[in-house]
Amino acid sequence: MSVSKSEQAALDAVPSIPRNDDGPVFVEPWQAQAFAMTIALYDAGRFTWPEWAEALSDQLRQAGAEQQGEDYYRHWLSALEQLSSAKGLTNGPELAARKDAWDRAAHATPHGEPIVLGAELASD
Repeated sequence: MSVSKSEQAALDAVPSIPRNDDGPVFVEPWQAQAFAMTIALYDAGRFTWPEWAEALSDQLRQAGAEQQGEDYYRHWLSALEQLSSAKGLTNGPELAARKDAWDRAAHATPHGEPIVLGAELASD
């Protein structure tokens, strides 16, 4: 699997990303989705890689976080949320509403099935 130019920029700007010879390594789907959202926002010109690298580094530093493993992507997601808010792409209430919708959808989804936003409404 080869990585795109944007993915390579992410790997170069943030060298602590868990990876192997093929590129980034994700333990769970949400980690890949957080990575993909970051790439999409960068590709859309919403922020630069230096801005992203600084946001993630600040988050890791504030948390005193280990830079590998599952916690790494939790901090990645937190940095993405903070940078998105700082850039005016979202705000606290919007993020809280989206997280709540995902939580409801996850609880309404049978094990092994993909989570679909709105699925929780169909089961009510």
